[in-house]
Amino acid sequence: MTMLVDRAAADSPTPWPAAYPEGYAVVDVETTGLARDDRIVSAAVYQLDARGRVEDHWYTLVNPQRDPGPVWIHGLTTEVLADAPLFPEIAGELAKRLDGRVLVAHNAAFDWSMLAREYARARATAPVRQRLCTIALSKELRLPLPNHKLESLAAHYGVVQQRAHHALDDARVLAEAFRPSLQLAAEAGLRLPLLACQPLTEWSDGPTAPRSAAVGYQPSYRSGTWRPSRKRPACPYPNPGRYKSGEQLIQGMRVAFSGDTSVDRELLEDRAVEAGLHIATSVSRLTSLLVTNDPGSPTSKTTKAASFGTPVIDEAAFMQLLSHVVPAPGGAKGTTAGG
Repeated sequence: MTMLVDRAAADSPTPWPAAYPEGYAVVDVETTGLARDDRIVSAAVYQLDARGRVEDHWYTLVNPQRDPGPVWIHGLTTEVLADAPLFPEIAGELAKRLDGRVLVAHNAAFDWSMLAREYARARATAPVRQRLCTIALSKELRLPLPNHKLESLAAHYGVVQQRAHHALDDARVLAEAFRPSLQLAAEAGLRLPLLACQPLTEWSDGPTAPRSAAVGYQPSYRSGTWRPSRKRPACPYPNPGRYKSGEQLIQGMRVAFSGDTSVDRELLEDRAVEAGLHIATSVSRLTSLLVTNDPGSPTSKTTKAASFGTPVIDEAAFMQLLSHVVPAPGGAKGTTAGG
């Protein structure tokens, strides 16, 4: 394994916050899709020290034992992956790279959920206790980015991307962009937006759903099942009220979901939490927004939303809004309760 030395990152005179982690594992995975029955086809890890300097890196292909999915994105065909190791065969080596470190990823909820499911299938547990999303960190730093794509973060710091959607290069780019972000956070004494990673306690594979010819198809989130062992912390922002059509979401808004979603439900909820939204388990007069792909279905949530006049949007619109959530007014924080 080639050891990388980051000579540009000399010891900084900045007093380093004692509460900051002692090491990071910058991760990127390429997958067969976004649903809970999808699989990892490649994975890369850059190990960083406490100040974000590169210590080592690692990359592997993974045979997903199924259709590789969007080859036009990740470039990994069935033929390329045929002789690649299965995930259980690389799980131990990957665990060594993650052990004792904070998992860092661009949209960390996704990478963590994919890893957690792969380890659960392998009857193992990923040694990850916390994750840090660089999208959330960029928002905390209020970086002047046009959007929250990795390419925009890279351009902000002058990092050149060579092979987009190649796990190793994406991980390298993120590692190089994460270090200056970490430095800025330390200089500002900012509390890092760390979230707990709870392993899955159960996993059962359902039959693999056939791929549709339609572009963008993803199986229902019901394709596989698991029960996560976790309890979400209370949203730290006060509820600013209902969502208004044509405007942006605001931190603290209470969002409820109803029915099937094409993107993994757990992933949607994690993204919403990382953006500063409150996940409501039911619909009440205080609910800011209901997300459903079938507003005409007679579920309890859609019925209550209609009776309360709660705004309703579909999943695609919600995903668009989620990339530009407005910070809570004045940065005020307070505990929210109820649904």
